[in-house]
Amino acid sequence: MSKVESKLAELGLSLPPVATPVAAYVPALRSGEFVFTSGQLPVVGGKLPTTGKVGAEVSPEEAKVLAQTCALNALAAIKAVIGDLDLIERVVKVVGFVASAPDFTGQPAVINGASELLGQVLGEAGVHARSAVGVAVLPLDAPVEVELQVRVKTA
Repeated sequence: MSKVESKLAELGLSLPPVATPVAAYVPALRSGEFVFTSGQLPVVGGKLPTTGKVGAEVSPEEAKVLAQTCALNALAAIKAVIGDLDLIERVVKVVGFVASAPDFTGQPAVINGASELLGQVLGEAGVHARSAVGVAVLPLDAPVEVELQVRVKTA
């Protein structure tokens, strides 16, 4: 088990199977020293645990947990490409999308669910640049979507 997966286990978490794409794309792609994930929804066991807009049907606290799930799904996609999460040298960028009620402005706090998890399991390598964007709707009416860009060790 990798150090990253050991940290996840200490938190009571584990990597899920890589989520099946809902359209014509791959979950993650390596280009040189970088791995880019597609937007990861908070899919658990092949389905969304909840749907709707944050600040309406979904509470900010629920959405923060869903953002963590998105980050776990992104890490699973990265592992499928590089084989070992200990090869991650740096999370370069996190982009988080929050399907928001018209008056909801707490997108940064929601995406902290992903950012905090990355910091907990990767330490300094998990510190990243980030965007947290409110949107009208996400695929499958998901409340949150997260994508990662990471730099990995090269041979």
